[in-house]
Amino acid sequence: MRSLPFLIVSLVVAAIIFMIARTFANDYVFFAGYTVLQFVVLATAWNILGGYTGYVNFGTAAFFALGAYTTVFFHKAYPLPIPVLIVIAAMVSGLVGLGMGYLTLRLRGSFFAIATLALAVVLQTLIVNWDFVGGSRGAYIIRPREVAILGSYIQYLFLIMLLLSVAAIATARTIERSRLGYGFATIRDDELAAEAAGVPTLKLKLIATMISGAFMGMAGAPFPYYIGYLEPASAFGLPYAVNSIAMPMIGGTMSWIGPVIGALLLGTIQQIATVTISSAVNLLLVGVLLVAFVIIAPNGIMGLLKRGRRKT
Repeated sequence: MRSLPFLIVSLVVAAIIFMIARTFANDYVFFAGYTVLQFVVLATAWNILGGYTGYVNFGTAAFFALGAYTTVFFHKAYPLPIPVLIVIAAMVSGLVGLGMGYLTLRLRGSFFAIATLALAVVLQTLIVNWDFVGGSRGAYIIRPREVAILGSYIQYLFLIMLLLSVAAIATARTIERSRLGYGFATIRDDELAAEAAGVPTLKLKLIATMISGAFMGMAGAPFPYYIGYLEPASAFGLPYAVNSIAMPMIGGTMSWIGPVIGALLLGTIQQIATVTISSAVNLLLVGVLLVAFVIIAPNGIMGLLKRGRRKT
């Protein structure tokens, strides 16, 4: 019940953002906004495992692609509405996250990170050789020009990603302030001590991988309709893995607001750079900012703010 006021306020803010965006007579606002909101979901999802629990996951692209190719599969087999596809993608990616967790969470540190990267490689190899979803050739997804009530289909996709962002943020905030979040924190701080104290660390890690994977899959489900043509290289792209790690680290990994700040800041900068310079500089910007924050503010923007409060 404590999260209900926050959810209501978040939905009101989302409604205001959507109405403001509609005042612009330019669909690019919705195309760029969709990408930024997509990274809000991915960064928040990554932080549930990487920030709260302390397990660095390099497999973001794998879960994102699972969601995207779930949509491609059903688009060819039996077309379904996007909200239904998002639910199915959450279940598929959540189950894969649970399986990955069971197989790899006995590993720690760099060994776990390498194992999650291997998962992305294995899944990409599977997709490349699966002709039904396009294989290495890719698959075209022709989206409708309009949708009832809203009109423009890109506005519909923007609204869906906006609601997904609210759901991801509300979930992360609820976890952070619950017993589950405290359990995650004990694993992050000292897993061996947590085990000795009777904390069910493996169970908690499995829950973290499942929730994190589910939201990453949900972020990927609308992507084929957004991009129009999906191929393995775009679905398993390096920017998803890099951005989903960099954004929480720049914003701060210890709270739900950190990934949101990092995603909004970095995502907006990337969209501006794409229009004014070139999309090729996006990863360079991420690298420069990440190095700068690691040196200047290892705990991210939220860490800087907390340090400033202590001084005052």
